[in-house]
Amino acid sequence: MTILAPTEGKRPYTLCIDIGGTGLKANVLDADGNYVAERAKIATPYPNPPETLVASLAELVKDLPKAERASAGFPGMVRDGVVLTAPSFSTEAGTGSPVDPDLVKKWSSFDLASALTTTLGVPTRVANDADVQSVAVVSGKGLELTITLGTGFGTGLLYNGNLMPHLEIAHMIFRKGQDFDHQIGNAARKKIGDKRWNQRVLKAISVMRVLMAFDHLYIGGGNSTRVDPSLLPDDVTIVSNTAGILGGIKLWDDDHIAVHPGAG
Repeated sequence: MTILAPTEGKRPYTLCIDIGGTGLKANVLDADGNYVAERAKIATPYPNPPETLVASLAELVKDLPKAERASAGFPGMVRDGVVLTAPSFSTEAGTGSPVDPDLVKKWSSFDLASALTTTLGVPTRVANDADVQSVAVVSGKGLELTITLGTGFGTGLLYNGNLMPHLEIAHMIFRKGQDFDHQIGNAARKKIGDKRWNQRVLKAISVMRVLMAFDHLYIGGGNSTRVDPSLLPDDVTIVSNTAGILGGIKLWDDDHIAVHPGAG
């Protein structure tokens, strides 16, 4: 994608933030979805209580062009911009490490949208990160599901283009007494190799089909490039991981949002 000069794009500008279990990424997009700067990226810090994350995001975006609004995708249960649960950030060092009860308490009902609105100085909307990717890639027809494959396993569901309430399927039991995150997340992929991991992804898709009877499924996230497209049925499409940023604009399009995701 062409990167415009900071003053060339069509307003309003949106600061789009992708909060991941491994890395924090951000960029500023114009109203047409063009980048107006080079992407900023830093490693996700651990331990990562709310105050640390907010400070890290302020540092991440400080040199990016000024935007009129912001959006952020967060890896956890988010409702109206408020974090209800943050599984990765409630651990000592990320997914798979011991859970810290103090971090669980700090993240429970934390109003991240309001905190970022105050810190960044612009109205900010926050939604689950898979939901943000979803609004960027769906066709707007029927029941469409996005799964994101990265540090963990995320899902976003839309019906006729409207974002449905988020479901933390990642933390439901998938196989052998373990949840989707543990069985399909990046740690599992590294342990078992891409071939066996691909078979688990296919099984997960079959489970989603039984659960939702989706019309189409999209695969995003950093590990989507490791999925063998020749194994996928016709109603499953691999999409670019850039959707995690591009969806930030769609988060401000209330025509696509049945459940309002944040402040502003």
